[in-house]
This record gives sequence, structure tokens and C-alpha cells, in this order.
Amino acid sequence: MNNQLTFIIGTLIFIVYLYFYLKIVLSQIQRKKQNDSEYFDTNDFDGIGNQGRFPDKNPKNRSI
Repeated sequence: MNNQLTFIIGTLIFIVYLYFYLKIVLSQIQRKKQNDSEYFDTNDFDGIGNQGRFPDKNPKNRSI
């Protein structure tokens, strides 16, 4: 009887833990989808960001 009661209580604790864990994970996924849609770059055609679209510095004169 003691083993069955311990197993039932442990199973209930595990189910409650799993429920809240999945709830947190799904809410984080929803939050990430909302953030991604707010910062969408319409000029990013290749999908790797703006690497090289606009150079940061003037090119160096390499002939000297």
C-alpha cells in the first residue's frame, strides 16, 4: 500500500511539473514568433542578415 501511494503521488507531481513546463515552453515560442515578426527585414533576400550590405569603413588603399 505504501509503494502504491508513493507511486501515485510521484506520478501526480510529475504530471503537474510537465504541464507547467510545456506551458512555459509554448509561451516562449509564441513570444519569439511575435518578436520575429516585429523585426522582419524586407531587404534580407538571402536570409543571412545584413552582412556586407553596407560597408562599415572606407576601403584601404592597398597600392601604397
